[in-house]
Amino acid sequence: MNKNTSANKSKGNLGSFLRRSSVPIMFIIICAFCIPLSGLSPSYLVNEIVTRMGRNAFLILSLLIPIMAGMGLNFGMTLGAMAGQIGLILASDWQIVGIPGMVLAAIISVPISILLGLFCGKILNMAKGREMITSYIMSFFINGVYQLVVLYLMGSVIPIAHSTIKLPRGYGIRNTVSLLAMRQHLDNLIPLTIKGVKIPVATFLVIALLCVFIIWFRRTKLGQDMRAVGQDMEVARDAGIKVERTRIIAIVISTILAGIGMIIYLQNMGNIATYSSHSQIGMFCIAALLVGGASVDKASIGNVFLGVILFHLMFIVAPRAGAAITGDSMIGEYFRVFVSYAVITIALIMYETNKRREKSRNSEQLQQAQQEEENR
Repeated sequence: MNKNTSANKSKGNLGSFLRRSSVPIMFIIICAFCIPLSGLSPSYLVNEIVTRMGRNAFLILSLLIPIMAGMGLNFGMTLGAMAGQIGLILASDWQIVGIPGMVLAAIISVPISILLGLFCGKILNMAKGREMITSYIMSFFINGVYQLVVLYLMGSVIPIAHSTIKLPRGYGIRNTVSLLAMRQHLDNLIPLTIKGVKIPVATFLVIALLCVFIIWFRRTKLGQDMRAVGQDMEVARDAGIKVERTRIIAIVISTILAGIGMIIYLQNMGNIATYSSHSQIGMFCIAALLVGGASVDKASIGNVFLGVILFHLMFIVAPRAGAAITGDSMIGEYFRVFVSYAVITIALIMYETNKRREKSRNSEQLQQAQQEEENR
């Protein structure tokens, strides 16, 4: 009996692990299939992954705190990304270059992020249980406000001195703003190259500091309150926790971090696509987090780094693999865009399926316990 019980438990644990890790496993299989077909060298792939990890990890880490507070995947991180872009545009216009320019952009973005985060948090408190779709639609709404600011108000109401940034008509910002004066200044601050792989040490130190902050924050009173709210709002409210206030703080912190993350992202890229840089950033960050094995109600720092590696490895090798298979590189481009949306869909469906299965299992166990109680 003991052997059968232990065998059943091990099978149950294996099945549970496979269900939880199905998305990362699927991506490992895709990458293992595409890497040989792409013909790219291991050193090139490692270099690209290290670069993309430095570029994206801070942004993805900004998603963890709302998940801890039970608010799901924060599509509203786009609001912070817009605040970061506004900070960079103003810093570029004032010609503050290098690291000081990035710091100034971050200082400008923080109050904007706080205001947007407060607004977003209050709206999400009115849509409890529907936070993800609400934050997604809200990002479209605030994007309209952002377009109004950069297309009409900058140069006409908000002073913009340099014509290289302004549209020829005298107001509004050009489609592309150059960040050559800031390009990779953080990445190159502490130069290190190992066997041809360039490692952005300073960027990784900033990311490590954020990881330490998240670990520390989880242990604080506010972090414990957020975890309690994420587990059960009513129980948390009965325990004296201000649920609505705690949820707003979670969104504000996430929005501030997303603004700083966008500055790190764009300094690596070297330019701002004024009207489109932010538009897909939330989608790709959430897709990468889900690829790393996270779910709507549970995510860790490990999920972030695994997700960056797998998701961006697929982004690198898919176009070349598509070209090798079909003779058309555009197939690979379509494939990776399709997969980024498909991952979110599959992960959310699996999360909901597992949640219902868990609920059904719990109700069955409760019924069995009640029957045993009655038999006694």
